[in-house]
Amino acid sequence: MKKQILTLALVPALIFGAVTVPMAKEASAATTTTTGQIVSSVSFRQGASTDAARIRYLKAGEKVTILSKVNSYWYKVKASDGKEGYVSTDSKYIKTSSVTTPDGSDNNSGSTGQIVSSVSFRQGASTDAARIRYLKAGEKVTILSKVNSYWYKVRASDGQEGYVSTDSKYIKTSGVTSPGDSNNNGGTSGGSASEKAQKVIAAGKKYLGTPYEYGSSRDNTNTFDCSDFVRQAFLDGIGLKLPSDSRGQGSYVKSLGNAKTDWHDLKPGDLMFFMDYKGTSKSNYSGIDKSKQTISHVAIYLGNGQILSTYSKESGGVRIDSFENRHWEYRFLYGGSAL
Repeated sequence: MKKQILTLALVPALIFGAVTVPMAKEASAATTTTTGQIVSSVSFRQGASTDAARIRYLKAGEKVTILSKVNSYWYKVKASDGKEGYVSTDSKYIKTSSVTTPDGSDNNSGSTGQIVSSVSFRQGASTDAARIRYLKAGEKVTILSKVNSYWYKVRASDGQEGYVSTDSKYIKTSGVTSPGDSNNNGGTSGGSASEKAQKVIAAGKKYLGTPYEYGSSRDNTNTFDCSDFVRQAFLDGIGLKLPSDSRGQGSYVKSLGNAKTDWHDLKPGDLMFFMDYKGTSKSNYSGIDKSKQTISHVAIYLGNGQILSTYSKESGGVRIDSFENRHWEYRFLYGGSAL
């Protein structure tokens, strides 16, 4: 089954929204393709690296078709002559837009879901969101997008749009393009949650020793603060763009219903959130109501009582630390999976 190239809004090249699943053919009669117009002369390379051989320069005004976003820095594109290669995502080189053309082929392949067991149909992608109604076993829906690992945005047979669980005990899918599919523009890498977690960890470890900088730029990997590092590890590892700050990342984990206050319940790849440092002694944190504390640090749990993070210039930047029986354990607020 051919896959539809995802739609991009007219926003800066580095910003991508949720992964979009191709709509069923009866729900749309057009195919939307992401295109890019070269703003300034840019290298067209054989690989997603400045070390890769240059095919040629793309000139200002040239148009390309964006096939995928490899990471924050590179698009895979097809030039007007049919040649495929890689260009920078920097908006000073390329401007993205979308073109809708009549659908004359099977490019707009359908994605449908059949309800297996009665499930809540909600107004938002959260168990806290208001319930529209229950979808009954046997009902069919059109899957509009996969919001994350836990929620589909769907259209019911009556035209109402809402959100349902992705759990296979509630819904059976047909032709669904999930964030794991490699041709998705901005989607996450495939595999199980544990496989994705290991990809995130491996991506993060590549930055060991990278210097710390508070408020570091999200547009390069020369320096990191804690939330920038975590965001980059997920972006490089599985293509998932987390919120830019630790509090936003904490809220995101909570929104998925994954928050755990006992660190023993965490798995490798889970995020861990901490309150302010008040000293190395456990007594420094006694009597504190942690439910009222503000997140000031985030780390990636590696398992076996170890964390991967960056937190100060003096610490040496990105590093691995022992967590148990140290101030890290005393400062811990909650943690959980972002997948």
